[in-house]
Order: sequence, then C-alpha cells, then structure tokens
Amino acid sequence: MKLALAQLAVEGGAVADNVDRAVAAIDRAAEDADLVALPEIFNIGYFAFEQYHRDAEPLGGETLSTIAAAARDNSVAVLAGSIVEDLGATAARTDAPVPDDEGLANTAVFFDRDGNRQAVYRKHHLFGYGSTEQDLLTRGERTPVVEFEGFGVGITTCYDLRFPELYRELVADGATLVLVPSAWPYPRVDHWRVLQQARAIENQCYVATVNGSGSFGDATLLGRSTVQDPWGTVLAGSGDDPTTVTATVDPERVRAVREEFPALSDRRL
Repeated sequence: MKLALAQLAVEGGAVADNVDRAVAAIDRAAEDADLVALPEIFNIGYFAFEQYHRDAEPLGGETLSTIAAAARDNSVAVLAGSIVEDLGATAARTDAPVPDDEGLANTAVFFDRDGNRQAVYRKHHLFGYGSTEQDLLTRGERTPVVEFEGFGVGITTCYDLRFPELYRELVADGATLVLVPSAWPYPRVDHWRVLQQARAIENQCYVATVNGSGSFGDATLLGRSTVQDPWGTVLAGSGDDPTTVTATVDPERVRAVREEFPALSDRRL
C-alpha cells in the first residue's frame, strides 16, 4: 500500500485557504497513493486557540464534507486529521456517538475511497504545557481501528505519542498501522523523533506521523513527517517545509517482524 503524508503549510485562522491546500495535496498524492493523511487541526491551525469556538464544525460540516468529496473524487482513503469539532452540533445533526452533547473536541476522521466516514477519533490526551487545549476541549473516549488494504489502522493525535498505554490498547484491538496527525513545535525535535520510533518498536507496527508546517506567534511547527516500520526503521521523512512524504507499507512486514521477534507475546500483563 502506498501511504502519503501531506505536510501542509498551515496558516492560523485561514480556514478556506488551509482547506484548499489540503484538497490540492490530496489531488496530487492520489495519483499513486492509496491513503493520504493530513495534519492536526489543519483547517484552523492548532495554535489559533482564540478561533476554536468561532471555527468549530460538526462532523457533517463544510471542512469534512469537502475532504470526503476529495476522497471520493480521487478514489483514495483520507485521514482528515484533525478539526475542532462542535460536539453539540454533531449530536444534533448526526447519529455519531459523542463524548458529550456540548463543548469542543480535537477530532480526526478516516474516510474510505468512497468518501464514507469509517472511523472517528477524538484526541485522548490534551496538552496543558503552555497551551489552553485542556481548557477548551473535551477528551475523547473511543479508540477505533479500521480495516484498510490489509491493515488495522489506528489513530492517535500528537501529544498522545507520550502515552504508550494508548498504543498497547490499539495493538490489542488489531492495529498494525497507527497514523498520528500532529502540530508538534520546536524545540522538542528529539522527543518527536524518539517517541514515534519507540511506539513503532515496542508495538511492532508501522507508525506514520504527519505534522504541519508554519509559524503561529512564538510557536513554529517542526514538520519532519515520518514513516517508521515495525522494526523502528525510518522508511521516509521530511524537513520542516511543506511537502508530501510517501512510503510503501506492507501488512506482511508486520507479521514477519512479530513472528521473527515475538516480543509482544512475551508481555506479562
């Protein structure tokens, strides 16, 4: 399977322009990709906290409807990762389960090749260090794993990388590829690199991190979107400029690594 990570230039609060860039990236990547992943809060910009309430949308809102259409038009799966979701509006307009009937969530959505919503992941671990995310957002509760092209695809978001137990839960549910939309800033480059490699090694699965590119006041996203294989080997990666990272991933590689070095079966729970 060909995976494409769209490391977008994200402009704070410029929703229409950011969504246009996302659609253009999907159109380009779909020429040879099966799955395209977008960064965290790619439409508003993670650090544009003052605009969360103004630009929040339900699952059936304009941003996700546009991304679903791009997936359908290109016959490519897309992880729209993520938007600021208006939970109350979602509860009123769809039958999708929500953690609460009001408030906001950091929500990633997996669309299949037909533009159908197959998984909804709301960020579990909300960042509190120099951030207002914990004050603005509601934590997610569900950890979906969706089947696609022979993979069990799990989703986590940015800060979730620091919490290995979440990845264990996904692997127990059949995840063999974990997509990680992010808005990871400088200066924590070493943490970004080591944490994603550790999650891949300890869970013997692919981990693909798709970060944004751009500056928001004092915060600058570090880019470096990366695909790690189940042995913790980097298959593809980038610098901090806008780009698309591509890699071929194979579910048989996961099975081979787990069979050759069966560390997961040696766990004592």
